[in-house]
Amino acid sequence: MKRLKFSDLKEEDRLRLDFEGSLDQQAELEHELEPLLQALEENAGEWMPDVVEGQRQRKYSRASIWKSLEEKRDEKNTDIVFGRTTWPALYMMLDLRFPPLPPQLRLSLKVQPLSFFAEAERCLKLVEMVRTWASRYPVSHASAHSLADRGLADSPLFGRDMETSIRDGFDKIYEVFWLNVFGPRLVESVGRERMLSTPAHRVEELPNGSVLLVTWPTAADFASDEARIAQARAHAHLRPDLDFSTLLRTLRERSAALAPVEPRFHPDVAPLLSRVVDDCAIHERQRRIAELNHYQPPEPDEWLPASDALPSDVTDPQRALGHYGDLAEHLVALLHSQVPSVFDETPQSLTEVDYQFWHQDFPTVFERHHIDEHAVPAIGAYLGQVLVRHLGGQWIPRQKLEESQVRVGSRVWLPFVRAWRYMRSRQSLLDSSLTQLYRVAERHRS
Repeated sequence: MKRLKFSDLKEEDRLRLDFEGSLDQQAELEHELEPLLQALEENAGEWMPDVVEGQRQRKYSRASIWKSLEEKRDEKNTDIVFGRTTWPALYMMLDLRFPPLPPQLRLSLKVQPLSFFAEAERCLKLVEMVRTWASRYPVSHASAHSLADRGLADSPLFGRDMETSIRDGFDKIYEVFWLNVFGPRLVESVGRERMLSTPAHRVEELPNGSVLLVTWPTAADFASDEARIAQARAHAHLRPDLDFSTLLRTLRERSAALAPVEPRFHPDVAPLLSRVVDDCAIHERQRRIAELNHYQPPEPDEWLPASDALPSDVTDPQRALGHYGDLAEHLVALLHSQVPSVFDETPQSLTEVDYQFWHQDFPTVFERHHIDEHAVPAIGAYLGQVLVRHLGGQWIPRQKLEESQVRVGSRVWLPFVRAWRYMRSRQSLLDSSLTQLYRVAERHRS
């Protein structure tokens, strides 16, 4: 019984729900959490958690919840994670804070994929669950929306940046999401009558003075033009100082930024660029695909015609070959924990190595003299070993590493020169990738 993690799945958009409510510090914890768990169990349906994690993972039950909360508790807080072992994937963290901190219930919930909430009935049950929570645990603001679109909402390109969001919080209505709960303070800042007359799919006043607002019947359809018009109308109504046309234009730009883009990467580096895209935040991914569709890596020039190859100038060729093997082992020692395939010395492992160095921003993070003295020789030797093993290459040893060559067909390649260029910057890891040189050498083998 293993919790299904988002990292186990191909990443796609998720529903994200953020909820922070007040707790009664005088009440017993089990009694205080009963309405929250009851509403979850009645409404979650197909995304209901089946495991709970405190210090260890347990099958979902009330007893497991109390046990997990107790074993994680300290003087000020406790937290547990709810999850699922089957699709759809769920991550739900419940964080409880106690005096001397302000008593608080904080809940972060993500369900992947967002498309799971294309059904109106599932969305209605989610709304009812949040309605119950917000009626029982007073909030200043709560929301549920697309994770990707939330990322764009917090982007300086489209509105508030993260620093401003953290500093100011939700002190006024900066954004209207698919589902919103506005606490009494926000309601009064807008005007209760005005808020209750908001043009939206559902507007409901809760017993504690909060207002529940849902812009559109289904969460998954948030980027459709009809849903964006509804979102802009609600926002413009709640913030008369904002222009409807401007709001709508911004929302449409966000929808365009999230529209799927078909990858058309240069074939020599397509596996590497796919990994680079996967490393992006989900809200940046389509823009990055579009950028990389136009990327053309420079043609490798670290080669000579075989007829111009420098002859070996070492007295003991076998010893030189052993030295190249030792250097390649240094790369294995450096990367084996992050890149297990590095042991294999395959074309695929070259792509994994490329990605790992890019992911770490290795040329920037580590000191230059260590890179040039240790990393570059190891990378060059490893690249040469792959050319030898998989393309029938032959080392031509030279006393100077940068002059050492690998003959493949009608060309000799200079792997240490390639490694030196490769390690200049993060961009050079793409422009001078090991993957590309191998593919070009493969094409010219005959």
